[in-house]
Amino acid sequence: MSVNSFIKSNFLAGLVLVGPLVVTIAIVRILLSWIGGFLDPLIRGTRLATLTANNVLLAQLLTLSILFALITVLGYLAQRSVGQHLFGKTGQLVTFVPVVRTIYGSIRQMTSSVVNRQSDFESVVYVEYPREGVYQLGLKTGTSPADISEAAGERASSVFIPGSPNPTQGMLVMVPESQTYESDLSVRAAIRLLMTTGMAQSDDIIRLDETEVGGGATGQQVE
Repeated sequence: MSVNSFIKSNFLAGLVLVGPLVVTIAIVRILLSWIGGFLDPLIRGTRLATLTANNVLLAQLLTLSILFALITVLGYLAQRSVGQHLFGKTGQLVTFVPVVRTIYGSIRQMTSSVVNRQSDFESVVYVEYPREGVYQLGLKTGTSPADISEAAGERASSVFIPGSPNPTQGMLVMVPESQTYESDLSVRAAIRLLMTTGMAQSDDIIRLDETEVGGGATGQQVE
């Protein structure tokens, strides 16, 4: 092995080792900076720094602890009748603003699908989009309008195709049921797969055979 090849090989090996660590540290610093910028107004407004002898780090930790406790209490109340009535009214107020309603509704639905086992989506399906042979992961939301089914000559389904890694952005397509392939994935697993750009199940092969595909070809695989 020549000197150049030796140096290049070892440099690339070191880069593979150090590179992800440097990127991780940079991302953590950005997150900490963002969290600090979010917490500082709260600390100044509530004067929590005086309780920690003006120690900024302790004040931030104290604020995070209080926020964590507050979110936990709100979550507890949200599962009770009083909280459902109160927060239901709050959600109705949000829906009065058109743009906010769309953003809030999409994010809340996706968040609920990741956290909870129950979801408003019926099931996870695969559709060939944007062309034949390329499969997109979609979330079945219900049955399409009757005129779409009449145009397709069969029953059609409304399928939301989320984006990746941001599943709150996507598109709605109307797909004949013979061209939708049912998946064994839960809605929560599907959204996590999208948010990790496929890395959550990088070793899995999704096999489409006659038992799983309605009207599709046998032995197709989506990797």
